[in-house]
Amino acid sequence: MVSSTEYGSHTWDLLLTVDHQHEDVEKEFLLQVTGDLHVGGLMLKLVEQIKIAQDWSDYAFWWEQKKCWLLKTHWTLDKCGVQADAKLIFTTQHKMLRLRLPNMKTVRLKVSFSSMVFRAVSDICKMLNIRRSEELSLLKQSEGTLKKKKKKDKNSKEPATEDILNLCNSPVSSGLPANPGLYSKTMTPIYDPVSGSPASSTITWFSDGSLTEQSCSILALSHPTCSPEMLAEMYQPRTLADKAKLNAGWLDSSRSLMEQGILEEDQLLLRFKYYTFFDLNPKYDAVRINQIYEQARWAILLEEIDCTEEEMLIFAALQYHVSKLSLSSETQDSTCEPEVDEVEAALSNLEVTLEGGNKSNILEDITDIPKLADSLKLVRPKKLALKAIKTYWFVFRDTSISYFKNKESAQGEPIEKLHLKGCEVVPDVNVAAKKFGIKLLIPVADGMNEVYLRCDNEDQYARWMAACVLASKGRTMADSSYQPEVQKILSFLQMKNWTMCSQAASETENVDMKPECFVSPRYTKKFKSKQLTARILEAHQNVSQMSLVEAKLRFIQAWQSLPEFGLSYYIVRFKGSKKDDVLGVSYNRLIRIDMATGDPITTWRFSNMKQWNVNWEIRQVAIEFDQNVSIAFTCLSADCKIIHEYIGGYIFLSTRSKDHNETLDEELFHKLTGGQE
Repeated sequence: MVSSTEYGSHTWDLLLTVDHQHEDVEKEFLLQVTGDLHVGGLMLKLVEQIKIAQDWSDYAFWWEQKKCWLLKTHWTLDKCGVQADAKLIFTTQHKMLRLRLPNMKTVRLKVSFSSMVFRAVSDICKMLNIRRSEELSLLKQSEGTLKKKKKKDKNSKEPATEDILNLCNSPVSSGLPANPGLYSKTMTPIYDPVSGSPASSTITWFSDGSLTEQSCSILALSHPTCSPEMLAEMYQPRTLADKAKLNAGWLDSSRSLMEQGILEEDQLLLRFKYYTFFDLNPKYDAVRINQIYEQARWAILLEEIDCTEEEMLIFAALQYHVSKLSLSSETQDSTCEPEVDEVEAALSNLEVTLEGGNKSNILEDITDIPKLADSLKLVRPKKLALKAIKTYWFVFRDTSISYFKNKESAQGEPIEKLHLKGCEVVPDVNVAAKKFGIKLLIPVADGMNEVYLRCDNEDQYARWMAACVLASKGRTMADSSYQPEVQKILSFLQMKNWTMCSQAASETENVDMKPECFVSPRYTKKFKSKQLTARILEAHQNVSQMSLVEAKLRFIQAWQSLPEFGLSYYIVRFKGSKKDDVLGVSYNRLIRIDMATGDPITTWRFSNMKQWNVNWEIRQVAIEFDQNVSIAFTCLSADCKIIHEYIGGYIFLSTRSKDHNETLDEELFHKLTGGQE
């Protein structure tokens, strides 16, 4: 039998701080504890001491020195490593957070500060009715991207109250699991696929969830408030090093907000981190489509991604069209069209799938390998800026291009065979000048081999460009995505092909347009306001018949077709190199880019990757590819964990399949992206 004096020698004092709002009740409590007391028992003892009748279910212990939560309530203090000098704070797990959305609107909502960021983002997306939460993450703005704002923001640090959408009464606020939001497992259409407004039959859902009809309108409809002054205040990257700053602040998905130094009422950016937008559907994704559109729009306006003058005018025309439709009263009204029966639609979909879709697209003979054969111009860059242009007979088969002196010699040996798997495909198009070029950067032992192909017309360009894009990913023209890719390229070229008509010329005088809101500052300086208005209206003729959602989706498609789309940049130092390079991380490849010239040096495809790992001691990422190719680099512009998570995240997203339950293998995500530091 242990005597009371012996027992007393095993107890020790632990100072606990309680984070509560009652001013008249003390916040610090000294409890006598033993090492074998479990965390749940410590909570119970503390609550009995506080003597405040309230719901303590959302409270947990935060260990200040070790920056970690004590969430395993069955663990003893000894097992947790808690001793008398530990500073434990008894605080709520859900706290208020401000999130700046891609459309530059700020929402204020309660978020779990104790869950891993991956889970917290999933809950946030359920509150905001955004499907496929795995594509998004939270970004902390780095100091470099805030410099420009500091002078002006000295007096007004906080955004105006009316600009903040308060969602603090959502179900997640109280620590309850989020409701399924506006998309559910029954997959009932909840948005009008034309206007993007909530379907009339589901308007009542808003009163139960965190979003009201008005809030949904703010998130699902575009409200252009951009001005040249606002653009001038925002951070605009000028170089690749500047672009690298934009991606330095991604939070670690495998750790909680609190563990990463985020405090209550802090502001973070909610952004699409992974550029693989899976299963976009206007019936369920009005908010998601609008937020992707807005992220693309700001990337264009702030020149985070380069585009030609012709492309900038198309983006401007689509923005103008979207803003017109968003402001018009018709789009605000919910749809009057009869709803399609979901079972009927599913059966119809299944029928098309079983029949193989359009019969004209089915290969007549499954053994027949599709090929292209055409007369094209080959442009070889030579020294002293001279180019050699010559016409050859080109044959595209599988994932390679062979070219011959003429059509008759196509049965013999080719002059050269170009293997396109893993190459970079860059469009070089000017529709007005009838220039349809394809720039191929083909990986060779000592870098990249540049080849330019020149097509005669739009149709020929679309077929060859689509074949090159697929071949670069290791796919052939037999792939089901070939025809849709051709159509996508043709529709984009069609948007670029406009002529000024007398009607558009007269419209210029009558339209009250602020063209500076639709183009980047570079073009505002280059053209006068009237000239810009006229040119935007010219381009607008080709998109003026589109519905609101169609225009947004077309904008997203045009953004996706830009050569730099989906690249996140980091400054790195490769092992054995004496200078810094830029590493571009995309959904299917890594690109080493010369920091001074911006030219790609080498490309490595994820499909050829055997394994990758991180040496956490020296913060070095090492990757092995097929054919005994291996690379290693240290990251200078951000933590190497961010690049490690990007690679694992893209590989995880490539495993997704269409599943109405939208279940995610969270464990697999953390296996691929988590680090053993």
